[in-house]
Amino acid sequence: MEKQPAPTAQKIESVMRKQTNWKNLWFYQKTVVLYQLTYVFTRRFLPGYGDRTVDQMVQAARSGKQNIVEGSADGVTSMEMELKLLNVARSSIQELQEDYEDYLTAHHLTRWTQGHPRFDPMMRYCRTHNFTSDYEPYFVRWTDEEAANIAITLCRMVDRMLMTYQKKKENEFVTEGGIRERMTAARLGFRTNQRETIDQLSHELDTLRQENDVLKNRIREIETKGAFS
Repeated sequence: MEKQPAPTAQKIESVMRKQTNWKNLWFYQKTVVLYQLTYVFTRRFLPGYGDRTVDQMVQAARSGKQNIVEGSADGVTSMEMELKLLNVARSSIQELQEDYEDYLTAHHLTRWTQGHPRFDPMMRYCRTHNFTSDYEPYFVRWTDEEAANIAITLCRMVDRMLMTYQKKKENEFVTEGGIRERMTAARLGFRTNQRETIDQLSHELDTLRQENDVLKNRIREIETKGAFS
């Protein structure tokens, strides 16, 4: 009889989720752009000393990016923690967006909204370009108004994408449960497999016993015939 693999390895492996490759997530890619853009923006257009906004904006941009990474890593064992960290990422990006909007207001610059001649080209570019290399050549060429509007647009896109992604993860949590539920299911599955294996072995033992009895009877018949031949 071909030896079957032990059921425990498969069940234990199923407790751990497959880690999301966050580098392939569009909203993560855009947060990398936001961090690099913000770093350059604050050094070009904000005072080098005495303005806490510089550190706050850079830290908010970094927090948005890093909490996506940490959430994806923690999601292997805890979807609850992943959802919390994704929410922190959203909050950081919203804070960053507010800082850029405040900058435009404080410096009497224009916020590009629908109807502005630069709005549609800006939206098309931000939708279809995700990598720092797509934006970096412009970091030192854009005016503060241009850079701030691009940053605000990226913030809004990241926020919407994160919200959609969170809802997807929440649905997964409802249907699949957290690690406690998966561990319980794995243990129950392991016990079920144990019972099935014991039942199968018991059935095979009964079959062998029956075959053994048949063989013993056959041997007795042969011996009896030999004695009277």
